[in-house]
Amino acid sequence: MEQSLVAETVSVESLQEEAITLLKALIRIPSFSKEEKLTGDQLEHFLLKKGVQTFRNGNNVWAFNKYYNPAIPTILLNSHHDTVTPNSGYMRDPFNPEVSAGKLFGLGSNDAGGALVSLLATFLYYYPIKNMAYNLVVAATAEEEISGTGGIESISSQLDPIAFALVGEPTQMQLAVAEKGLLVIDCTVHGKAGHAAREEGDNAIYKALEDINWFKTFSFPKTSPWLGPVKMTVTIIQSGTQHNVVPESCRFTVDIRLNECYSHDEVLSIIRSHVKAEIHPRSIRLAPSSIPVDHPLVQSGIKLGLTCYGSPTTSDQALIKAPSLKIGPGDSARSHTADEFIWLEEIRQGVDLYIKLLKPVLIPTSASIPNPTSL
Repeated sequence: MEQSLVAETVSVESLQEEAITLLKALIRIPSFSKEEKLTGDQLEHFLLKKGVQTFRNGNNVWAFNKYYNPAIPTILLNSHHDTVTPNSGYMRDPFNPEVSAGKLFGLGSNDAGGALVSLLATFLYYYPIKNMAYNLVVAATAEEEISGTGGIESISSQLDPIAFALVGEPTQMQLAVAEKGLLVIDCTVHGKAGHAAREEGDNAIYKALEDINWFKTFSFPKTSPWLGPVKMTVTIIQSGTQHNVVPESCRFTVDIRLNECYSHDEVLSIIRSHVKAEIHPRSIRLAPSSIPVDHPLVQSGIKLGLTCYGSPTTSDQALIKAPSLKIGPGDSARSHTADEFIWLEEIRQGVDLYIKLLKPVLIPTSASIPNPTSL
């Protein structure tokens, strides 16, 4: 008989119910971006009660598997515990974890509390197993909703070199194998002031229109099979001081969603070669991300009957340098909506599918490990 890989068995059903209980506790605690201390405390307490050593930096909490082996690579399980502020359309108390007709209501329940607690349950399932092919590190991070520098980016050096990552966001448990990056640029076109009644000046608005039309009509040659083309949208324009003065400058802003075929620098280089405006990128941090379809983690999901797609929304994937797969319970369409909710069954299925997804990667021989429940 093969050497046992399991130190102790863990009931999947109990982990599913504990995940739901933990999510209710998190909903009760306001955790707006940069204000996640108390949910960080709750997450630390939850793991410590399970006998798991935790680490913390700011409002970020993480932990490694019991039999961590520095000689083997590490898989990151990551989701966030910050939320947006509740919008004015709420009819329910956003901090009351009310269950009704199988739905758990509450701010952050869907984005991304369901994914976070499901990943924590999955981590606990594999936590005591010996001789896995990879280490696991689970990280509950802050400031995701604002892409803040105090989130995943601030602790990346302490998570060990990561082979690849599983990022928990609401995807209806489908496989987001690519995610668009974000680049916002401010453009300034210079002209020359003059009196509008005379043939004076060089109208910066007219000059800017040429550049704006280029942003409207230009197509980047490389198109992603998952994310489609790079998309550029002019969203803000400012110029002029009064009706009878030809404006000397015109400023406009462009929102650019990148596919995985281009880096920020490549896009900026192409833009600068075509327009007259001065280009000032606000940030080049939020990069596009992807994972090959033939990656073992993706192949595991495909064998489970899951579907691959490209995600138009950004997440902490943009700040993780390793290949990453975005997947989690819940529906992205519910994120940031009034009376946000997640189905309890989605959480149970999330735990089940996460465990099944990782099993052939962590334990290729499947030796001596109990099968997760089939829901």
